[in-house]
Amino acid sequence: MKIKSNDGHIQKLAEIVGGTRSILYNKEDLIAYDCDGFTLHNHLPKAVVFPNDTNEVAQIVKYCSENKLPFLARGAGTGLSGGAIPINGEVIISLVRMKRLISVDFENRRAVVEPGFVNLKLTNAISDKGYYYAPDPSSQYCCTIGGNVAENAGGAHCLKYGVTTNHILGLEVVLPNGDIIEIGKNGILDEPGYDLLGLLTGSEGTLGIVTKITVRILKNPEGKQTVLAYFDKVEEGSRAVSEIISSGIVPAALEMMDKVAIEGVEAAAFPVGHPKDIEAVLLIEVDGIAAGIDEQINQILEVCRKCHVRKVRAAKDEHEREQWWANRKTGFGAMGAISPDYLVQDGVIPRSTLPEVLERIKQISEESGLRIANIFHAGDGNLHPLVLFDARKQGEIEKALEAGSACLKVCADVGGTITGEHGVGIEKREEMRFVFNDEEIIAQTNIREVFNPHNLLNAGKLFPTPGRCVEIKKEIKDALLKS
Repeated sequence: MKIKSNDGHIQKLAEIVGGTRSILYNKEDLIAYDCDGFTLHNHLPKAVVFPNDTNEVAQIVKYCSENKLPFLARGAGTGLSGGAIPINGEVIISLVRMKRLISVDFENRRAVVEPGFVNLKLTNAISDKGYYYAPDPSSQYCCTIGGNVAENAGGAHCLKYGVTTNHILGLEVVLPNGDIIEIGKNGILDEPGYDLLGLLTGSEGTLGIVTKITVRILKNPEGKQTVLAYFDKVEEGSRAVSEIISSGIVPAALEMMDKVAIEGVEAAAFPVGHPKDIEAVLLIEVDGIAAGIDEQINQILEVCRKCHVRKVRAAKDEHEREQWWANRKTGFGAMGAISPDYLVQDGVIPRSTLPEVLERIKQISEESGLRIANIFHAGDGNLHPLVLFDARKQGEIEKALEAGSACLKVCADVGGTITGEHGVGIEKREEMRFVFNDEEIIAQTNIREVFNPHNLLNAGKLFPTPGRCVEIKKEIKDALLKS
């Protein structure tokens, strides 16, 4: 079919991907792509193209680069910081058709996937052989591994197993000029030279577009057990978190929800009967050699009792364990059961400051007049304050954004940082100043300019808007020219 557009760029992009069935350009079709999981900003893209392979991605990128068209890559659109929002009217390169599991090498414990391959599908594809893929963000049933690489996604089990970067062995990348490079060939770790795998993982789609990923796969642990603990006070639950870790136990997961979060998950799809009057619940999972599981569980039970737990018990069977995890993993979406709108934040703190930080977040809630639910990866100090608001009420969006920023400032003030797994995107650009000075920001944007000199790829993300940074950059440039 012929393209019904007078825009010559649309015509050329359609030719690259094979015609009208692989491109969207009408406004009514583009509305679905005007935001990602961060819905407070909406911008229409110029077009959305659907390449089928790396070669088509490279051709699209080269065309956009040569014609100075801004562009960005998009996976499932589940990102929570606005990283895939086309704020400059970009051409969106949607990678959803590149969704193959290319190969699995059980002997060397690795698999190769395309960026549109859904996270959980990898574990499902290899579980019959006794293997799994460790990174498990709450959206793993729909988020893509390419998106996980872009944001360096974490998950409930990253306390023991690490985040996405700890499981990436190799990448195929299309650079912003259309060149194709391979990093980490054959899954060999610690290649000589700069750590480009580490640099690209978590770069939020600003340095290149990942088109193939080699990941590490793990053997299923022999044993696994999960504990649920109820606390009458948040402080007691927080103390239990620190004491479990300091006792020498490294759980596979150590999750916490406060009273507001519990209200939400119990009102949503997978209620499990949490008491309505408790202030905190811990979900603790240990895994490893079967012979040592019971001893670790007994230690955890003893720590919880010393911290004045109201009730603590281990799951009686796999079904109950799965129910507990389903309840926890729907935590973000469950907030929709108790609030018309919510803003998800993502900061990291030292575990020892957990009681102090939660108290300060409580104060922010009281000062803003907005409820804040806390549901987070307590074991590694990765907090997720969820600011509940009603966008229909005048001024509440602004209040929510201010409250969210204040929560991140608290994290930075106690020696933490502003994101653990959701990324910066457009949501936290200005908050980057909480943890970096102007010179440090410039050093990072200088790296971006090496890969993305014309700033056509996902521009306006990750770093603060121009200001003093630009002045300093000019001063440095002038000094270099004089020397």
